[in-house]
Amino acid sequence: MEHIAIDLGKMESQVCRRGERGEILEEKRISTYEIGAYLKGRARARVIVETSSEAFSVADEAIELGHDVRVVPSKLAPSLGVGEHKIKTDRRDAQVLSRASVLMELESVHMPSHQSRERKTICGMREVMVNSRTELINNVRGYLRTQRISLKSGTSSTFAERVRQRMLKDPQGMPAMLERVLLSIEALGGQIAAADEELAEITKTDQVCQLLRTMPGVGPLTSILFAAVIDDVTRFPNGSRMESYLGLTPGSNSSGMRVQGTSITKAGSVSLRRVLGQAAWSLWRTRPNDPLVVWVRKSPSGEWLACFGRC
Repeated sequence: MEHIAIDLGKMESQVCRRGERGEILEEKRISTYEIGAYLKGRARARVIVETSSEAFSVADEAIELGHDVRVVPSKLAPSLGVGEHKIKTDRRDAQVLSRASVLMELESVHMPSHQSRERKTICGMREVMVNSRTELINNVRGYLRTQRISLKSGTSSTFAERVRQRMLKDPQGMPAMLERVLLSIEALGGQIAAADEELAEITKTDQVCQLLRTMPGVGPLTSILFAAVIDDVTRFPNGSRMESYLGLTPGSNSSGMRVQGTSITKAGSVSLRRVLGQAAWSLWRTRPNDPLVVWVRKSPSGEWLACFGRC
């Protein structure tokens, strides 16, 4: 079997093709958009790419053409020799990956399904809009503070209207620059609401999401993102491995006779950990008598959490 390593680029990619014994058969640059045409019609080969924005799209295409695909984690690449001696070129990287494939059985990262990737993208784009709206709201709040203007409390959806009502009481009225930002906040709010409706519709037909939503505190966003990130639950032998994958297990900083635990590792999806945290707080605050909340309150960290929740 031949080994075809592709150092992916935005416009062009570098290819290094080796034979079974490791001899270089071909080196060339091709358009990233024509990788499928390059692989089409070739005998089954091992195709090696490094994780990047284009990696899974190229992997899907190569698998459809009957090739054996390995998507190498970018963190593993340096240990294979990529960028060795501070010399890093596309040609050299492709050579290193192809040589490593000949010498050893490279492990591939999990290749998520098309549905999983699509749903993570939906959640990610919603998160971008929420962050943008938050930044705009904070900008308006900062301006109001410079004018020593207080504002009634409320939700993000009513923020623009609350600002208008307060500014209309001021003799100078509403500044045009402020109105432009408020219109942007309202526009984002409408798009976020549309995204929430889309997520709710997805959960109506997805049995896994419906099962996840039976857990108090878990809504459409949390259930969809959790299912999308986990994708194939059978790849985890037990719940502890899944917790480790999500970065929710304590780390360790031990050496010799010194044994020291650390905070959670925070590996994996940052977005998923964030929404899981929000789901936990929702359960904690809205259902204080729930058996799970009662159990946590009795744990060593329960008193600290209760104090934090009251602050």
